Amino acid sequence: MINKSNISELYKLGLGCGGMINDANKSENIATIHEALDSGINHLNTADFYGFGKSEMVIGEALKGQKREKAFVSVKFGVLAAPNGSFYGLDVRPLSIKNYLTYTLKRLNLDYIDLYQPARIDLGIPVEETIGAISDLVKEGYVKQIGITQVDAETLRKANSVHPISFIETEYSLFNRSMEKEILPTARELGVGVVAFGAIAHGLLSGTFSKNNAKSYIPMFAEGNIDKNLELVEELRKIADEKNITIPQLALAWLSSKGDDIITLVGASRRTTLRDSLKSVDVKLSADDIERIEKAIPEDKIAGSSFPKMEFKNGVRFN
Repeated sequence: MINKSNISELYKLGLGCGGMINDANKSENIATIHEALDSGINHLNTADFYGFGKSEMVIGEALKGQKREKAFVSVKFGVLAAPNGSFYGLDVRPLSIKNYLTYTLKRLNLDYIDLYQPARIDLGIPVEETIGAISDLVKEGYVKQIGITQVDAETLRKANSVHPISFIETEYSLFNRSMEKEILPTARELGVGVVAFGAIAHGLLSGTFSKNNAKSYIPMFAEGNIDKNLELVEELRKIADEKNITIPQLALAWLSSKGDDIITLVGASRRTTLRDSLKSVDVKLSADDIERIEKAIPEDKIAGSSFPKMEFKNGVRFN
């Protein structure tokens, strides 16, 4: 039972702001955030490395004139960026964390962050030390709650032993249900909410997926895998068509059905995308519907893995 995360105060959908990094689209991005807040979505999810700070600045501008408590701002930190736009490592050393937060607060023009979390964990640094440094910022009032991103159940337990973890952010979709085995049961045991990203499988469940736009670093998009996976999507399309909804709306509704302790991120930088996603909230699925949906995409028929596992030690990625 969730007893730490105040998830009851948050909408079932959260707004992923990672795509809000193009100056030419800034006015539409801001309008999207405003419409999300007016629709009840209050979880705004970003990272200080999204657009090298641009996503944070868009959120900061959008929140001007808004009641601060209307938005629950979640920020990830720690990814190291190079001038050429590439990412080259991870820095979650306790000494660095207050510095990251200082710049984030300036870009957002806020006095505190609702949820602050490392983007990954460095295996060369005990997670207890990283979380301990963030807990000091909680005591100082600059952070309200602590989250953690893409870790295993053991690491979640260790982190939670230092300070209550409010949310774990992890990938969860019909094409990646691995977190159901250990992460979800552990989170529920500890009273930790789940923030699910990748709900439409990085575009595979968009209903308009193009192999030309496939992310090359995702194995299930590789040659020999993608066609098999698209066949599964077509099975899901039949169910969506019967219900007169889109494939992404069905995928979002399925994820929402998995528990009241799960917030599903919608990566929408335009109002049209946001409105389409919001329609999923009104989709009601029966137990038979859920069983049929999962049978349409059996886990043992998915070809290739989804988001690659990224592990770091002493700041350097080795996996």
